Amino acid sequence: MANRVIGLFHPTKSLGGTVKLTGSKSESNRALIIEALGHGSVTIENLSEAADTVVLREALTKVTAADRDSEIPIDIGPAGTAMRFLTAYLSITSGRYQLTGSERMQQRPIGILVEALKTLGANIQYTGQPGYPPLAIQGGLDQQTTAIRIKGDVSSQYLSALLLVASALPHGLQLQIEGELTSRPYLTMTLDMLAEAGVSHHWVANTITVAPQTVKPCQLVIEPDWSAASYWYAMVALADKANLFLPNLKENTLQGDAAIATIMADFGVISSFENGGLRIQKTISGGTGEKKTLDFTECPDLAQTVIVCAAAQRRNLSFTGLHTLRIKETDRVAALQHELAKIGVQLIEDGTVYHLHTEGLFRPVSLTIDTYEDHRMAMAFAPLALVFHGVRINEPNVVEKSYPDFWKHLKQQGFIIS
Repeated sequence: MANRVIGLFHPTKSLGGTVKLTGSKSESNRALIIEALGHGSVTIENLSEAADTVVLREALTKVTAADRDSEIPIDIGPAGTAMRFLTAYLSITSGRYQLTGSERMQQRPIGILVEALKTLGANIQYTGQPGYPPLAIQGGLDQQTTAIRIKGDVSSQYLSALLLVASALPHGLQLQIEGELTSRPYLTMTLDMLAEAGVSHHWVANTITVAPQTVKPCQLVIEPDWSAASYWYAMVALADKANLFLPNLKENTLQGDAAIATIMADFGVISSFENGGLRIQKTISGGTGEKKTLDFTECPDLAQTVIVCAAAQRRNLSFTGLHTLRIKETDRVAALQHELAKIGVQLIEDGTVYHLHTEGLFRPVSLTIDTYEDHRMAMAFAPLALVFHGVRINEPNVVEKSYPDFWKHLKQQGFIIS
């Protein structure tokens, strides 16, 4: 979609039928690293079409085909997961690499991961601001120790990056997690997918141990993306009538964002697994509204979607677990505060708790949402077209990062996009 701004409108405010979601970006990106470690013994089914996954796949292909005698430049653009995973993978892979990304990526910290890898014996240099990309990496890590300590409350991707390459280290890895662990389900996903490829681990208290071992031949089947499903939960909650089927989503999933099913029950959406997929429906009662505080520590990628939906439903809720949102594609807390203010809603910070105040909610004649180069801003605010007239989204192509068919699927569900 080349438009720099689109208008959204839904004439009937009714949703129905089937929406076929792309494969999980989170699972796909982990699968690609496992595939690379398997040297041809691992295959992947239903790989995501998200831009982040495409970028990572192309980077890994470039590494495989490159001349090892010359420096290999890799630019992953705004793909945060690719930056973290490649930093670890390239450290153990023979060759010289220059790893960089977009202007925003060069503002996102990576020092905790880099210093952990350097403790292990990696040869990594910052070529710009210390603690941030770009990175000069001399691969072929000469392991100096097996035990490292790393904070668990900054980004689970640092931990996952280390665990993905742990089995390929000559002496394995003993990873000690300091403090609170953010996004635990993503770490569990990493370990479960490694287990599918025959890589075992021991997790006792705050220490995860992975012995040196070889990735076994296997096929990794990627489940559809629960993060993508979360936007449809918001749309069902805000529609007048809605009954949608999302095929191939699993009740016993590896994805932490499946928490959206429990969260949105309070917003008037019921979930049922049937016929190999998930059905979500709007209830007449509109939900119980019993929960007053929601904790996003283990599912921070759901925060924008749920907070915007709560604002539209005039729910004065409180939220915790938002601390990692400030180092994402944008400062997501600040972006939410600015955009919600356009409809008279406040998101007020009170230490580690954020309070949503909807008393001032009003319906502007025209509402234009800025996306801040953040795919989740576009998709979290798009459901407002079921509540407000004249909703416009700036830079709508940002959705290509994780859900490239998002606007096409909205059209299929009766949204008029101009």
